[in-house]
Parts: sequence; C-alpha cells; structure tokens
Amino acid sequence: MSYAINMSPTAEKVARTDAGLASSLRFSVNRLSRRMRTEDLDDTGVSVGGLSVLARLFRDGQSSIGQLAAAERVQPPSMTRTVSCLEAEGLVERAPHPTDGRQVIIRLSEAGEAVLVAERRRRDAWLMPRLRELTPDERALLRQAAPILERLSNS
Repeated sequence: MSYAINMSPTAEKVARTDAGLASSLRFSVNRLSRRMRTEDLDDTGVSVGGLSVLARLFRDGQSSIGQLAAAERVQPPSMTRTVSCLEAEGLVERAPHPTDGRQVIIRLSEAGEAVLVAERRRRDAWLMPRLRELTPDERALLRQAAPILERLSNS
C-alpha cells in the first residue's frame, strides 16, 4: 500500500536516506512531544519524568527504585528524587521489599492512577482533532507506525 504524504521537496529528499530519516523522525517526534507537553491546558503539576514513572507503574505494576531507574534509563539517585516527589504528592506509595530489607517497592496509588488517566485524556483531547485533519490514508499509516515507534522507544 502506498501513501502520499505532503512533505516539502527538501524534507522528502532528506528522508530517503537512513540518516535523513533519523533526522526527520527525531525532529518531528521531539516537536510533537514538546507541543503536547506545552499546550496551555490544565496542568497536573507532575513532571514529564514523573508522568513516565506513573505510566510505567500502571503498565508494569509495582517495582523497585532500581528497576524503575533501569526501565526509564536514569540513574537510581535521580529515580529516588522523582519517586520522592511523587510520594509527597500522594501519587505513589512505598512498601518494604518482601525479600530484601534494603529495598522498597513502589506502587501506584489511586490518586496517581487518577492523575495519569486525567493527563492521558487531556493529551488525547489535544491530539484527536489534529488526527481528524489527516486523510484516512495518513491515519492508517500512523496506525502502522505506532508499534514501530514504540519498539524504537524501548530499544
């Protein structure tokens, strides 16, 4: 299946090489991400990193600080600070590790889940009208690209 995407001739030429694709994709994904984060909508007050931790706990269940740090690709002290901020807001809870007294387990609180759900709805509400402006073929192409982008983000 072939899709015609409206790109400038220069952007189309650059995107034909792997290096050009990497550059174009990085620019577009970063710009979309930044745009979604900075839209003047009701802000939860939770950092991008904090929201990412809430989403991971929602998806994967409880986790240790070390596991969260590895999954989020940050250093454990950074994750400890993020978790401490989330805990102070009542968005996560700490519990003793069942077998290792030196560790704690972090789990999503009900308030944390509510904040995460509200933030996802807010961002979806911003994105959905923009998706409706695309052609059906463009939306179909994005549906195919979404799992590939997810795989890239997890590699």
